[in-house]
Amino acid sequence: MVVGESGLGKATLIDNLFQTDLYPQRHIYTGQEKIHQSIKIEPITLEIEECDVKIRLTIINTPGYDDNIDCTNNYKFLLNYIDNQFECYFNDENGFNRRNISDNRVHCLFYFISSLTRGLKPLDIKCMKALHHKVNIIPIMAKADALTSDELIQMKQIIIEQIHNNNIEIYQIPDCDSDEDEELKEKNIQLKNSLPFAIISSKKIYEVKGKKIHGRMYPWGLIDIENSNYSDFLKLRTMLIIHMQDLQQITHEIHYENYRLKKLQLKKYLHNNEQHKKSIQEKDDEFCRMQDIFSKMTDELIEK
Repeated sequence: MVVGESGLGKATLIDNLFQTDLYPQRHIYTGQEKIHQSIKIEPITLEIEECDVKIRLTIINTPGYDDNIDCTNNYKFLLNYIDNQFECYFNDENGFNRRNISDNRVHCLFYFISSLTRGLKPLDIKCMKALHHKVNIIPIMAKADALTSDELIQMKQIIIEQIHNNNIEIYQIPDCDSDEDEELKEKNIQLKNSLPFAIISSKKIYEVKGKKIHGRMYPWGLIDIENSNYSDFLKLRTMLIIHMQDLQQITHEIHYENYRLKKLQLKKYLHNNEQHKKSIQEKDDEFCRMQDIFSKMTDELIEK
């Protein structure tokens, strides 16, 4: 799932990451249209291949998240969608056809943060705090080319401090196993230190020295979106490949399990409550019956 205000390159990053063209005719809303626009949730499923392994991937875009005048409660639409996927999985898991469960749970959420603001906005904090116990949040700092190298470092520090100060739990990249090679361990440390990932994305393709690249052209030159000196694009893609299974595992063992336990506790509470009501009703009925018997006995004594 990708979440963030319009114009931060959410759809473009998805196309760059998975080498697709999911949004070729994306409508650009005018200012007047944005006033009346409400948030939409648009899932698209595709099949990609990574390391000779075919993967069924669902991309969930959320246009309109931060467009209308009052968007303070838009996160509730996201929350409901994530819970609905948990509910579908829960029902399938407790159904008859458990072997062929379709897993449409949200395993990862890219939360896009504008590099033009001074850190997180109140809506960013509110949304992430509402969702962090439901999904693995990965913060993305969009349009990193709008900042100098020093500004980029400073902005990352500000965002991480705000995340910690507001007790927001983002996805924690796990450590490598002790028997992994040193190169992979070093790469993983770099991934951890790169959060939030500062991204440059582009739909335009240029040819440089016989090689086609996605890039952004400026008066002073061309930026390759995969150039690690300017963008964390490659690090983000590497993180997804290396830790895809971990994202799925955390979703199942922590986020979904929390939902499942609350669901079962609610069912137990409702059942106990129903039993309690039934018991009270039975006692009331018994009391009424005894009253009737007592009343009849009283009437008989009076007649005698």
